[in-house]
Amino acid sequence: MSERAAIASAVAKELRQFGEIVHDYSVMIGFDGFIDSIIRVVDQRSDPEHFLPIETIEQFGRKILNAAGHSGNFELVTVHRKQGGNGPIMANAMAKAGFMVTYVGCLGHPKIDPVFESFAKQAEVHSVAQPGTTEALEFSDGKLMLGKYERLLNFDERAIYQVLDIESYQKIIARSRLVGMANWTMLGGMSRIWRDLIDNILPNTTPFPDGQRQLLFVDLSDPQKRTRDDLAEALAILGKLNRWADVILGLNLNESLQVAEVLGVGVPVEPALRIETIATDIRAAMKIHCTVVHRRRVAAAALQGTGGVESAYFAGPFINRPKLSTGAGDNFNAGFCMGLLADLTLNQCLCTGTATSGYYVRHSSSPSLEELAEFCDVLPLPES
Repeated sequence: MSERAAIASAVAKELRQFGEIVHDYSVMIGFDGFIDSIIRVVDQRSDPEHFLPIETIEQFGRKILNAAGHSGNFELVTVHRKQGGNGPIMANAMAKAGFMVTYVGCLGHPKIDPVFESFAKQAEVHSVAQPGTTEALEFSDGKLMLGKYERLLNFDERAIYQVLDIESYQKIIARSRLVGMANWTMLGGMSRIWRDLIDNILPNTTPFPDGQRQLLFVDLSDPQKRTRDDLAEALAILGKLNRWADVILGLNLNESLQVAEVLGVGVPVEPALRIETIATDIRAAMKIHCTVVHRRRVAAAALQGTGGVESAYFAGPFINRPKLSTGAGDNFNAGFCMGLLADLTLNQCLCTGTATSGYYVRHSSSPSLEELAEFCDVLPLPES
């Protein structure tokens, strides 16, 4: 048995044991919310019911460039309309795995939008604002996310307190082993929310009886849309948050390069092949608990453990033709955090993250804990 297969087999065993107590673990996720339309771009239509889609972003890009100076007409076919947003997708994955999930965010106000009603039956939901919308153009080699999120630009702690009083909000935070906060980029007031946690919430939160520190997971979500100064300020706040909780920063490769540049961290030659080094250097520069960097094929992380800093690298079950790719990163985040909550080793957490994402893109849905264990029993090798 290869080392990778042995790790996956051990994860399957650990997940089945953790399944006996997973319902005792409360998590809170926030704060964004989107209504996603999954769209294919038509290349050639044979009749009203059948068409061939444009397969790749590169092909679509060439068609757009060829229209320069002339005009272009692209037919868009909505194949699915679903709940979206980094937070709801991550929260849904954790609810499917059996965690007690509380969601605070933008799912419709004063009434939850119908697209989120199914999710609201699986979690305790406090909807405090209207959602944004995203049109996700899906291709075999990636996706183009066309978002309308003006409703989210001014979202901050004041929106939360219009629905939840500070005592109720603090109780939710206090009982949650994991607090996940997604989409800093599109939520213009997320940094204010973090400062509010530092000033008013976390210092007044009672520690867990077993002495474990709270996990605080952050997904920046494509920070290139924000200024360099904004990002530098946000990273500094996260460093301060680590005093009160174990901060975990989740990044894809492009995000990690943007963060490294702002921090003044040197990027190695061929960074795509050195993500373990990048994760290690970013964690050290920020002085936070953990940094995890994921690509479509692999993931790596660095973590401050009781015996010092450790790092790990894992090749996930990459598939060339996913059924659904929108939300794959959010499922990775959920799976990685599941591993941390289950007290798995770091390379096992990376396995859990990549396996959750790998299951999701194959089945268009997040796995239950048993489905995830079964997937890890025979974890597929990455396709070439």
